[in-house]
Amino acid sequence: MPPIDAIAPHWWWLSLAFALALTEMVVPGVFLIWLGGAALATGLATLAFDLPNTAQIAVMTVAAIGSVYAGRRFISQHPTVSEDPKLNDRVGRLIGHVVTVTQAFENGEGRVRVGDSDWLATGPDLPLGAKARVTGGHGAALEVEAA
Repeated sequence: MPPIDAIAPHWWWLSLAFALALTEMVVPGVFLIWLGGAALATGLATLAFDLPNTAQIAVMTVAAIGSVYAGRRFISQHPTVSEDPKLNDRVGRLIGHVVTVTQAFENGEGRVRVGDSDWLATGPDLPLGAKARVTGGHGAALEVEAA
C-alpha cells in the first residue's frame, strides 16, 4: 500500500464526495449532498488543474457555499407537498369525528373517548355517554359540540 502522501489529492476529494453522498443516503437531511457535490467539484478541479492545497481549500469553500445556497434556493422553490397534510396534526385529524363523553361536561369542560384514549374537551354541558362531534381544538383539549 502506498504511503498517504503518495495518494493523489483528487482522490481525497472524490472519496470525501462519495462518503458525504453515502451519509446523505443513510441519514437523509438534504444538506450533506450539497457538500458532497462541492467535494466532487473540488476533486475534479484538482484532477484537471493539479491545484495546490490552498487553491483546493478555496475551491471547496466557494463550491460549498455556492452549492448549499443553490440547494436551499431549489428546495424553497420546489417544496415537498405531503399526501397527508394533517399527518402530525392530531387534533386536525379528529375534526368531524363523533366521540363519546366519558366524564360529564360541567362548566364547559369534560372528557371524551377517542379510539382507545380519553381526551380533555371543552364544549356545552353534556351528560356521561352522550355523543359529541369534534369541531376543533386548542392545546391538548378538543372542542366539541353535541352530535
